[in-house]
Amino acid sequence: MGLMEVVSFLFNVTVLWFQAFIAVIFPPARKSLDGQVVLITGAGHGIGRELALEITRAAPRAKLVLWDLNKENNDATASQVKELGGEAYSYACDVSKSSEIHSVAQKVRQDVGEVDVLINNAGILYGGALLDMEEKHIRRTFEVNTLAHFWTAREFLPAMMEKNRGHIVNIASMSAKGGTAFLVDYSASKHAVYGMTEALGEEMRKLGKPGVKTTVVCPMFVNTGLCMFPKDRFGKVLTPEEVATATVDGMLRNEEYVFVPRPLWLSLRITGLLPVRVNQYIKEFGEIGIEPQYQHMKKD
Repeated sequence: MGLMEVVSFLFNVTVLWFQAFIAVIFPPARKSLDGQVVLITGAGHGIGRELALEITRAAPRAKLVLWDLNKENNDATASQVKELGGEAYSYACDVSKSSEIHSVAQKVRQDVGEVDVLINNAGILYGGALLDMEEKHIRRTFEVNTLAHFWTAREFLPAMMEKNRGHIVNIASMSAKGGTAFLVDYSASKHAVYGMTEALGEEMRKLGKPGVKTTVVCPMFVNTGLCMFPKDRFGKVLTPEEVATATVDGMLRNEEYVFVPRPLWLSLRITGLLPVRVNQYIKEFGEIGIEPQYQHMKKD
């Protein structure tokens, strides 16, 4: 490597760092979703429902495609979207089954058109010690929380790549950045989602499709009913509305990473410089985690 190449490298790094710094102070303008088809999985309740409502408020002319295992809840979300003046299409879909994803995706293309924005939100959480959990529940955690993202992406990514325009948003968790006791399977599934999203974004750039954007969202504990006994001595449990608002804003600004609450990105960088034992102590002192809830869950 020659001297000029080193100088050029350092110059480019400095420029990119400066651009990132400026973007924190002056965020880019929000893009428009008018006329675009936005698909949300797990739209029947919690974060998914709030995402549908927030997108309708931000882009009333977007076409929302809502997927959920619970048809009644999903239809209720569609009704709320329509009450806000939006356009919504409700489909029952079990995202743990790739064959069902494929068949429902075909129906969406026939009824509404190609999907421009895919938001993988559906998720489950059992919350138990690894040795207490049944194999079928560990498998289902990955089928819903991780593998479903692969199958939905494979369905809708080709059309996005053809147009060199689109967006895939994956809802992960802060447990993706720090494994948590009694969430061994959940933390692993969300860590995989984080890595998948990051890798897919790089893959789009290397394949010459920079118009296809990716965003991974990492919230702290959220009051959706999934996590029954969260613990955080100094923080607070987030509302689905707070997560949805941050997610939609980040997506519309093409942010690759969204942490909720936002200051978490800074704490991640600080803790990354600390010894492992120090981070463990901080987590223990803050009483951050959950109490086991597996015995309270409906075993299906």
